[in-house]
Amino acid sequence: MSASTIPPAPESRRSLAPPVPEETLVEAYGGRLRRFVEHLGKVALLSARTFGSVFKRPLELGSTLHQLWMLGVKSMGIVTVTSVFIGMVMTIQFAFGLRRFGGLEYIPRVVVLSFARELAPTLTAVIVGGRIGSGMAAEVGAMNVTEQVDAIRALGADPAKKLVVPRVIAAMIVMPILATYALALGTVGAIFICKFQFDIEPFLFYRSALDAMQLSDFFAGLAKTPVFGFLIAITGCHFGLETRGGTEGVGTSTTRTVVVVSIAILIADFMMTKLFIAFGGG
Repeated sequence: MSASTIPPAPESRRSLAPPVPEETLVEAYGGRLRRFVEHLGKVALLSARTFGSVFKRPLELGSTLHQLWMLGVKSMGIVTVTSVFIGMVMTIQFAFGLRRFGGLEYIPRVVVLSFARELAPTLTAVIVGGRIGSGMAAEVGAMNVTEQVDAIRALGADPAKKLVVPRVIAAMIVMPILATYALALGTVGAIFICKFQFDIEPFLFYRSALDAMQLSDFFAGLAKTPVFGFLIAITGCHFGLETRGGTEGVGTSTTRTVVVVSIAILIADFMMTKLFIAFGGG
């Protein structure tokens, strides 16, 4: 009997692969929760290694200065544009609300207080953090997938000392400076709108703003910025060191860094604001 005349096997006798069980909702979110906790643990360990390596020699001054240039000077452009236009937009929005109650003279006080306490430090951290955090993740991630990080370990050096410490120190130094710069430019934008749209002279603007604002308001916002800088740098370096899968992995790490940095800054801002208010500093 030829092979062509052999009857096909019955359907019941054919070997079929077992169906792949579908992932339940509990399993899906349980896996996400497990990965989230793992990332928190790795970030905590990286933070501990970073703080433990800050004062170990060599001090990496050259690398730190380079990061100050990359994170600070090269971020001035985006801070300039965003701060001026946010100041103008917030002035128009506050004027729209205060005009209903005949309170246009309170615009300088509200705008400057809002900028000093929240808008300048927090929005600057979110906007700049997306830029510098993703840059760190891309740079460290590219070094990781090309085995440069493994080479650092093979030479007996600590990647946290060589790569993370300069970026963390630079970010913690740069963020207060950028926030102060954003406050000044946001105020300039508000003065421009008040002068040419609401006929409030710059002298009256400054006088009204200074009467309402105290140094505690300025420092309440400025005190948050080193924490924001630390969160930006440690998150970007963490996802960079966790990068796998070549160039595609680098892109995934940068995307995750932008999302996580933004969320972490907003959560930290809420917690520090509550803390400052509880202790009378906010």
